[in-house]
Amino acid sequence: MNTAHSPWQPPLIWRGAQLLARAVVALVARLEVTGDVPAHLRRGPLVLAANHISPFDPVALVAACQIRGISPRVMATAGLFRAPVVGTLMRHAGHIRVDRGTSAVHRALDAATTAVAAGSVILIYPEGRIGLDPGMWPERGKTGAARLALDCGAPVIPVAQWGAHEVLPYRAPRGMLRGLARLIRRRPVIRVHFGEPVDLGEVNASDPGAARRATDRIIDALTDALAPLRPDEPDTPRYVDPGRPSDTSRVHRRRSG
Repeated sequence: MNTAHSPWQPPLIWRGAQLLARAVVALVARLEVTGDVPAHLRRGPLVLAANHISPFDPVALVAACQIRGISPRVMATAGLFRAPVVGTLMRHAGHIRVDRGTSAVHRALDAATTAVAAGSVILIYPEGRIGLDPGMWPERGKTGAARLALDCGAPVIPVAQWGAHEVLPYRAPRGMLRGLARLIRRRPVIRVHFGEPVDLGEVNASDPGAARRATDRIIDALTDALAPLRPDEPDTPRYVDPGRPSDTSRVHRRRSG
């Protein structure tokens, strides 16, 4: 991959939005960020792979990235791009629209591949949705993040986060008033951890099933990075959102050890 050119520069509007995200998180929660990204990777090319547990966790992740000096381009659902104000910000900030469930979904991966090849940092949710694993562990991932990394040769860093599910309910805006009352009584702790790069060196992109094997490694790394963030909640979360459905069809089996 040729990275001799100047890397992508985050526009001022996106850097300002990251600062705003930090302020928003500070209003409703306490943010703890651990781990780091090597300095030579912070401006890309890089793939950040995060678990997805809440409508609020993108805000927390953006704030955590700002703390670590990273301005990622986010792969986000097309619905955000159609919103009157947010959509304009997303487009001007260089984020990547994902048209899930349509024939145009492949365009997002093509755009992300081009962005990483140009030296960008891409933030992606390998699960492809807010996870519905009963224990809120990372569920079996889609192969997009792995294919992106394998196509570009870019490193993948798992970004595990926990606690954002206590800020906004799964069915937000439904239930937000009840959630706001909880936040006033107790500001939850949101923990974000930047893990070690995922070892994909033994995965040959041309081999059959390579994307699935790489995806499983990424989800394994996310699971391992998440475990220390919830040491007293190994099986069932302490806070259970009554509006969040449960789906066991995509449960990911952690590797032993």
